[in-house]
Amino acid sequence: MKTNHKTAKWVLPIIILSQFCCTSLWFAGNSIINDLIKHFNLSTDSLGYISSSVQFGFIIGTLIFAILTLSDRFSPSKIFFICAIVGAIFNFGLIYTNNTIVTLLTFRFFTGFSLAGIYPVGMKIAADYFEKGLGKSLSFLIAALVLGTALPYLIKSFNLNLNWKMVIWTTSTLAIVGGTLILLFVSNGPNQKRSNKFDISKTLKVFKNKPFRSAAFGYFGHMWELYAFWTFVPVLLLTHSQLHNIELKIALFSFIVIASGSISCIIGGFISKSVGIRKTAILSLSISGVCCLVSPLFFIINSSAIFIIFLIIWGMAVIADSPLFSTMVAQNCEANSIGTALTIVNCIGFSITIISIQLLNALLVYQNYTHYVFMILAIGPIFGLINLKKS
Repeated sequence: MKTNHKTAKWVLPIIILSQFCCTSLWFAGNSIINDLIKHFNLSTDSLGYISSSVQFGFIIGTLIFAILTLSDRFSPSKIFFICAIVGAIFNFGLIYTNNTIVTLLTFRFFTGFSLAGIYPVGMKIAADYFEKGLGKSLSFLIAALVLGTALPYLIKSFNLNLNWKMVIWTTSTLAIVGGTLILLFVSNGPNQKRSNKFDISKTLKVFKNKPFRSAAFGYFGHMWELYAFWTFVPVLLLTHSQLHNIELKIALFSFIVIASGSISCIIGGFISKSVGIRKTAILSLSISGVCCLVSPLFFIINSSAIFIIFLIIWGMAVIADSPLFSTMVAQNCEANSIGTALTIVNCIGFSITIISIQLLNALLVYQNYTHYVFMILAIGPIFGLINLKKS
């Protein structure tokens, strides 16, 4: 069934807005980590643990969603709404007065679990509405995710002497709004093909398709780099400022670096229409891989402007291929398996992010070598490129 043109006009903006609102939950804890450390007497290495707990929750959530094939058997819009509300509630948990590191990690875990019904399910909803031009649609959708991810840093950067709890109130409220918009205004898509029964074998069957496998493995390489880079953008900026004794507005520039990826997602979507999805993904992955390898050189340069420009280029390249990989995954599986395919690929991809985040967290202890540590992220792009070349 073809998408009604009038329907498509308002459906995509609502999905994009909802995705933006709900994914603001993702880095809400990261953006206020210093406040959490002071307020709850946490150790200084809590950033890695708090970030990884969200990823771990997302992994367990996507694994359960994929095994139960939920978004292929039930209304994805209703799943999105329920998970948005639940995610907002657990996000509110960060302002609980008697929090400890255990309760904070628990709240972040279940926030991540809830995001499993938001990010991949949002892509599933888009795929149900847009058969043609899916790459462009997902580019706008993931651009919204990038902005949502960066938003807590922007809120924090205003420096209006607002209590850090305002970040939590704002992001939780946005999530509730986003989920409600999907429930009220986005029904099941015209191209949706529901699975009539529970089929656990779907999670393995999709990988038998060689083009699907190539796209998935390329995505896994991309994910090794992406969330580790996003998590440690403030550390990159702080390290440079300390090396050269330069004052930087860490929160503001963290927002700019991460949010710049929303522009590259949209640009990548348009480029892929003429150059091709696979070639555009290869270009993006290549640029981000080079950024990993040359990062030590930019630490050495005593110019905050040059360093920030470099991070913006890296921030644009590191995410531009994400909607392209999701498009290739969706296009290389059966219509009634799209939700499960996107979810299991997300599950494995985010499992990989925990390894790279924790590896960086461990290596950053060696302060004399901090500016060399981020070269290890190049492993991901190299692995991704090798697998894309095979297809």
